[in-house]
Amino acid sequence: MARSQDKLDKMQLRQSYRNLWHSDLMGTVSADTPYCFFSCLCGPCVSYLLRKRALYNDMSRYTCCGGYMPCSGKCGESKCPQFCLATEVCLCFGNSVASTRFMLQDEFNIHTTKCDNCIIGFMFCLNQIACIFSLVACIVGSDELSEASQLLSCLADMVYCTVCACMQTQHKIEMDKRDGLISPQPMSVPPAQQMSRIDQPVPPYAGYPPATGYPQHYYPQPGHGYPPAPGYPPPGHGYPPAPGYPPAPGYPSGYPPAPGYPSKG
Repeated sequence: MARSQDKLDKMQLRQSYRNLWHSDLMGTVSADTPYCFFSCLCGPCVSYLLRKRALYNDMSRYTCCGGYMPCSGKCGESKCPQFCLATEVCLCFGNSVASTRFMLQDEFNIHTTKCDNCIIGFMFCLNQIACIFSLVACIVGSDELSEASQLLSCLADMVYCTVCACMQTQHKIEMDKRDGLISPQPMSVPPAQQMSRIDQPVPPYAGYPPATGYPQHYYPQPGHGYPPAPGYPPPGHGYPPAPGYPPAPGYPSGYPPAPGYPSKG
């Protein structure tokens, strides 16, 4: 019971991971086409190589199905891990692919996107429907229903092999990224910057140009061709006293010299 609860907690924890796969399932064919075809033609061989690579080629760390199944640790893996892994990928191919996937997710905190979850869920649902149709065809004994169930089973197998090949290619690309076999994207060159000059009325924009479609406002300094507003004297000539307001009584015009200082000639 405790072991089942630990697995459930681990599955819920994977939903909170923040990293993504380097390539989603839809893009694995274009990302590494030869390996995807290799995975489709010889899935167990690819699963064996990927599990060994996921363990950093240290087979002393191997556990059947990555420790995610009830049989894990009870199959004598420590005595002959290579043989146990070969048996796992041949007899439990689906579990071997899923176990490698879980190991990579837990190591790099990777969560699967909704699109990838829909593809994997469609694969499982199609297999379940094909199995149900096969059972119904056996019980009813109808030839037409039997042919329909065979076609559905063939379609389910094709989808299963295709999705597993894409998943294994996805794992391989992620480990290529881990081992530094995928070069990082080169940084783009920043735009050239210009220095402003004294003879330019408006300094040029440094870095990115202004957004197109918006007028570029230019505010000149005083004396650059704009006449003064009507009714206002030119700058620097003072303002006349406001009409209707006499000077304050008791205050003669001008200021007397300060006491103790002689007046100027």
